[in-house]
Amino acid sequence: MSNLNDIHLSSTSAALLGDYWPGIQIYYPPVKYAPSLGIYEDLEQASQRFKKHAVHTTAHTLLFDLEDGCRQKEMSRELLRHELPGMPRRKQVQIAIRINPFRTEEYEKDLSLIRDLADYIDVVMLAKAGEAYGSAEIRDLSAVLVGLNHRMTIQPIIEHPKSLKIAPDLMQYATVKHVVFGIHDFSKAMGIQITPRHWTVELAYFMNQVLFEARIAGKGVIGGVETLIGQSAMPESSVEPDDVRRWLDLHGDDESRVVYQHACEEAAMGMTGKQVIHPFHIHPCKVAYTPSPTDTKTKIAILKAAIEADALLGGAIKFNGEMLDPPMFGKALQTLLRAHSLHALSVEDTAFAVEVLKKLPEQVIRENWPYGAIL
Repeated sequence: MSNLNDIHLSSTSAALLGDYWPGIQIYYPPVKYAPSLGIYEDLEQASQRFKKHAVHTTAHTLLFDLEDGCRQKEMSRELLRHELPGMPRRKQVQIAIRINPFRTEEYEKDLSLIRDLADYIDVVMLAKAGEAYGSAEIRDLSAVLVGLNHRMTIQPIIEHPKSLKIAPDLMQYATVKHVVFGIHDFSKAMGIQITPRHWTVELAYFMNQVLFEARIAGKGVIGGVETLIGQSAMPESSVEPDDVRRWLDLHGDDESRVVYQHACEEAAMGMTGKQVIHPFHIHPCKVAYTPSPTDTKTKIAILKAAIEADALLGGAIKFNGEMLDPPMFGKALQTLLRAHSLHALSVEDTAFAVEVLKKLPEQVIRENWPYGAIL
């Protein structure tokens, strides 16, 4: 999959395309428990693991959890203070910190860490957002972050029906580009017994509510965390659907197939990211979320045919035995923009997508792509 490290888009083009998406976010424990030894790492061991694994992740977002998944909080903060400033930055990898609930003692310590490392953090993920103080939590956190780094964004985690009820209020702030649906805490709060294989069905009603509110607000939604961990890693050379299915059939295990299927379902619903807990999850979820090279090529051909027939804004064309009209052209354009948002669109194809956008009225752009800005 290509990326845009060497592309310098004009300010107009960049605004039309919007920011890159969270994509596949891997939870990375700063200080990890070693079951084989029955103890936690010390700072030196955690640092060595950081340099070996965190620096070279293939995920779109490296997510450091200081909340529920973190037992050694002080040591974890110390590790991040030491490692993040020297970590090589890559455009296709965002750095996110999951902080503790608003106004708790640990929250204040997390804010102190963020103040110290503001230049090295892209996203602050707020656990249990809005449960205690409502949308004022996002307002106050936004005020702090804007004063530190205007590019830093907030990803509220909706983990309780109280948060879902005020979802539009949580999404009203410019610092919020995407929200997270925290399926495990949410199901616990609702008393719903979800299962690792069928949670997408068991929580479909509430997931659709989150997506509905986010779409109105022009925000993205990050999907649920999978708990199933397989025994084998899908090769990164598998990027076309046929290659992926072949590997899953011949070499994959049941866990890999379930995780991939869930990711496909979420991507089809328009989600902008997914959280994972194991490196084996990264590539299956990336290929589920990212348009394949063949799909991208087909969508470009559709748009070129529509432009040639002067049907982009009205009219219909026949393409590969199918009648297509403007809604279908909009979906084709969405595929290209989705690929760009996940660092998977070439320089030439990105330029083509921008040219198509410039042919559309502002209202049509908003209908097709609410994640960008209209200049």
